[in-house]
Amino acid sequence: MKKLTLSDYQALAEFRYQIRRFLRFSEQVVKRAGLERGQYQLMLAIKGMPTGIRPRISELADRMQIRHHSAVELVNRLEAGGFVHRTRAEDDRREVLLALTPKGEKTIGELALHHHDELRSSGPELVTALRRVMRGGDENQNSSSSSFQEKGQTTKHP
Repeated sequence: MKKLTLSDYQALAEFRYQIRRFLRFSEQVVKRAGLERGQYQLMLAIKGMPTGIRPRISELADRMQIRHHSAVELVNRLEAGGFVHRTRAEDDRREVLLALTPKGEKTIGELALHHHDELRSSGPELVTALRRVMRGGDENQNSSSSSFQEKGQTTKHP
């Protein structure tokens, strides 16, 4: 069993710090928009639902990694605020699908743009921290680095 080195712990701590910085930014911008972070996440999950997956509460709960009843409560609050609405599926009237309202579309568009801009500016530090963690877990790091150098390529180290 491999033991972590001080460098491994430092890499994990830095990665966690970079994630937390982004999440703090997100919490602040979402709060200024009058939403809770879970509400933003649910709206983003609806808007970014993969093709072929229907936006039902069970899928949203899974994508957010929360319990079904927690997703229901988020949907209820977003519906009351005019951000989402429920509709019955055409092919199976028992199925309830979720969609963003025009207000929800406008809000998610603005918030996602802020998040996208922040990731473009602070993302390189997050990626660097992740790469450092990943290198720490790679026991063949030296052999892969030397193979790049033999081929005339260089590796970029943070």
